[in-house]
Amino acid sequence: QVQIVESGGGLVQPGGSLRLGCEGSGLFLPHFTIGWFRQVPGKEREGVSSISSSGGPTLYADSVRGRFTVSRDDANQTAHLHMMDLTPEDTGVYYCAVRRGPMSISLYEYDYWGQGTQVAVSS
Repeated sequence: QVQIVESGGGLVQPGGSLRLGCEGSGLFLPHFTIGWFRQVPGKEREGVSSISSSGGPTLYADSVRGRFTVSRDDANQTAHLHMMDLTPEDTGVYYCAVRRGPMSISLYEYDYWGQGTQVAVSS
């Protein structure tokens, strides 16, 4: 049974940083592209970042490029999203997802999802 579990969410002040984790089990994570998404109530889930199965190429939404960094540690079946210079607009539930195929920040292309972790940016 495939399980994706996010961790690391919390409350942070504007300008602060946070590091989210994603752990996969029941699958061989090195074979999968990993994506990060976020959602706020009343809005559609949006793609934030993606990292290829090879761990080299990465993809970012315009709203986070230069502030967020995605990485993966296949030996430990994990991935991370390091977020810096956070603003209240970054508030939301952050989801990790995996897919077989190239990088993408389209939520419709992902096969397995975690339950999400809440990030709140507020003073």
